[in-house]
Amino acid sequence: MRAVSACRTQELGGHLDRCDACGFERPAYNSCRNRHCPKCQALAKARWLEKQTSELLPVGYFHLVFTLPHELNGLILNHKKIILALLFKAVSKTLLEFGQTRLKGTIGIIAVLHTWDQTLKDHFHLHCLVPAGALSFDHSRWIAARKNFLWACCYLTSSEESSKSKAQK
Repeated sequence: MRAVSACRTQELGGHLDRCDACGFERPAYNSCRNRHCPKCQALAKARWLEKQTSELLPVGYFHLVFTLPHELNGLILNHKKIILALLFKAVSKTLLEFGQTRLKGTIGIIAVLHTWDQTLKDHFHLHCLVPAGALSFDHSRWIAARKNFLWACCYLTSSEESSKSKAQK
């Protein structure tokens, strides 16, 4: 914290900037270069954000979260590599299948694993960023999804549960 609080102050030293045209001078203090420092990382963050934004499609996006039940935490902690790989596989397979059946195309997915909650307790879940549409199977056109939702939540139940609920009606 000391480095961050001293960032761009006399404490870290610096040099004198001088305008060759008018002779105006001002001190320019050294940065701490700490990755957590908002002053130092503002430019790096802006560059990173600009690069990431340039790679986005000019469409809306949906944020989907897939969470494993807390009852599985012990099992997950003892077999992280296997179970978390299964989570990625199940989520990607589910989303790709929904893209194929509901949108009649191939969707894109960015998935990020989070392993704890805001209180730093075990909470295993995937955050997924999905474009609002799909690329047609022949790659010739974009198939837009609805603006307010990607697909209805009721479609996310398993086919067995779906069959049961239809039979009960």
